[in-house]
This record gives sequence, structure tokens and C-alpha cells, in this order.
Amino acid sequence: MNDDRVRPARPHHKLTDDGRRVREVLSYSRRGSRFTPRQQAAWTAYAEQWWLPDDAVDDPGFSLAGLFGRVAPLIVEIGSGIGESTVALAAARPDHDVVAFEVWRPGVADTLGRIAEAGLTNVRLLSVDAVWSIEHLVEPDSLAGLWIFFPDPWHKAKHHKRRLVTPRFAGLAASRLAPGAEWRLATDWADYAEQMVEVLDAEPLLAGGVVDRWDERPLTKFERKGLAVDRRITDLAYVRV
Repeated sequence: MNDDRVRPARPHHKLTDDGRRVREVLSYSRRGSRFTPRQQAAWTAYAEQWWLPDDAVDDPGFSLAGLFGRVAPLIVEIGSGIGESTVALAAARPDHDVVAFEVWRPGVADTLGRIAEAGLTNVRLLSVDAVWSIEHLVEPDSLAGLWIFFPDPWHKAKHHKRRLVTPRFAGLAASRLAPGAEWRLATDWADYAEQMVEVLDAEPLLAGGVVDRWDERPLTKFERKGLAVDRRITDLAYVRV
């Protein structure tokens, strides 16, 4: 959070006493970073404006709200992909600021291009670990919303421990939402949907469940792929009580 203390090391930066890197179970893997010419052009033109270098968050004075130069309700999106939902939802909320977390740099570049095409000023992107950021960069009871659409399902049973939506994360995220703020989720994996419901129903700070498809969320390329192979899309909405 925004104070004068030194923040704990980010994932991939934690070391043992003898200097070895700590092995951590994370909800993502960093995929390839090769850009297409279009992505490279967007990155070159806009990254300095709307994307924050990872080490920016190590400054004790850094805050998510401080990225926009105004006071406005703040929404966080985790796993923004190529930014289809990010840009559409942010465009419909010009009075809100949106911070999107995405570790896949080509996806960030795509999003930068979409932000420019839409003429938005209320979106910023970070590629640092979102769970660490929610814990250390977001004040309790402060977020106006949280969006997590189609997180990596880690569908093999041995990898389920890497899923993002766990009891620990649910408690952390709920504590950062302002009372009355909404957490929106979607997945195309039935067993992950069941896990989400089980975890979020058990969190005392949340109330909600499975809902009809959120009509504000655009039908993305990723979602179309799931529908093409007959996966059922599950939308969930929970409110901080």
C-alpha cells in the first residue's frame, strides 16, 4: 500500500537466505513476448503513456489511484488478455479509472492499440503479479469493482493449485472491495465455475452467485473459441457486503 515502508519483494524476486530464488506457485505463466508489426507499433507509440514498467511499483510512493491524476472510483481487472473487454467496459465508464493486469506482453500491446482507437484516458496496464498487487498496492475497502474474465483454468488436476480463485485470494480481494462494490467473473470451464461458486459462497464478505451472461461484457475472440467447442460460459457476480 501507499506508505513509507519498503514493500515485500514481488514474485520472482524473493530469495532464500543463501541467495537462491524462491520457487512459488503462481496463477499464470509468462508466455512468449514476440510482437507482430502491428503490436510493435502500438507498443512503441503508447507503452510509455499507459503501461507501467514492473519496477515502478517498488517505489514506496507508488499507488494505483495516482496513475490517473484525478480522484475517481477505481476498478481492477486481472488477466485482461488483448483488451477487448477492458476497453469496452472502460469506455462505458468514463467516470471510473481502470487498472488492468496482464503479464502477456503481446496482449498488452494489443490493448494499448485498442485504448488509442477508442480515445480513452481512463485505462492503465501493469504486468506485475496481480495477487501481490492487490495485497500491497490496494487499500482495504477501496475498489469500486473487480473483473476476472476467463482466468487460466489449469485444467489438469495436478495444476488446480495454480488457479487464481482460491479461498485465500477470495478473502484478500473481498477485503479490498468497497461495500456494495461488484466482483464480476466468467469462465468456460465447468469445474472451475463450480470451484469459483464454492469458494466465493464461503467468503463471508461476499454475496452472489451464477447470473445470466453480463450483457455489458463483449463477446470476445476467446469466448467465441470456447463456444465453438461447446463449452458452457458461466458468468458470476458477487457484491461486497
